[in-house]
Amino acid sequence: MIYVMSDIHGNLRRFNSIMEQINLTDKDTLYVLGDVIDRYPDGIRILRKLMAMDNVKMTIGNHEDMMLKSLYTNDTGLSAKEQFKHEQMVRLWYDNGGRVTHNYLKHIRKAFRTEIFSYLESLPVSYDITVNGKEYKLVHAAPEEMFNEYYKLRYTGSREFAVWHRIKGRDIIPGNYTLIFGHTPTLYFQYTTPLRIYYKSRYICIDCGAGTAEKRGWLNGFCYGRLACLRLDDMKEFYSEEDYEENEHQ
Repeated sequence: MIYVMSDIHGNLRRFNSIMEQINLTDKDTLYVLGDVIDRYPDGIRILRKLMAMDNVKMTIGNHEDMMLKSLYTNDTGLSAKEQFKHEQMVRLWYDNGGRVTHNYLKHIRKAFRTEIFSYLESLPVSYDITVNGKEYKLVHAAPEEMFNEYYKLRYTGSREFAVWHRIKGRDIIPGNYTLIFGHTPTLYFQYTTPLRIYYKSRYICIDCGAGTAEKRGWLNGFCYGRLACLRLDDMKEFYSEEDYEENEHQ
């Protein structure tokens, strides 16, 4: 069986809920599309668990990208301009929930930190797979093929684009595959309570807001986030079990 999840954001309770449901075996493969860390405190713990699993494949997300640029960069000998850009990145990372991850990293061995950084630096931005004769491209945010001259004004290259760009409803997906991505919560495409996986003809968004507060979403008081996982063999959806009561806004 082939499973895909994204944007765990350090929420161990939601992650464990999904893992208990899918009961992953050695014959299965789990693709994790980045943003394992930040916002909740257990991102590094979850990441190290995934790193130790032979049947897990991961793409880098923008939160891992921010952490690498903040910590896995020698900030000595930088010019004033480079130092300013580095400080901006650290602030951006902290503003997006990185402080809790950084605090955790300070209390683990340097060898473990180096192992984590090296692993993340080696991650691809996408996987191309075929399940039941259907082609899929798995990415954190967007396919590199969409990167063009227009986006050069905002991104340094196709790799940065692939982990940062937000897919919009009007975007044209290249190729003949179905794109599966996270990064942009499904709330931006559809309104459901709680959040659900979003399907369009050429793409599927699986970020259902696991990084949001346990009982309330970030845009309003009745849009609840949770962790989602999709099994591609039969398109069965799995959602983390929550401890809130769903309200009338369905």
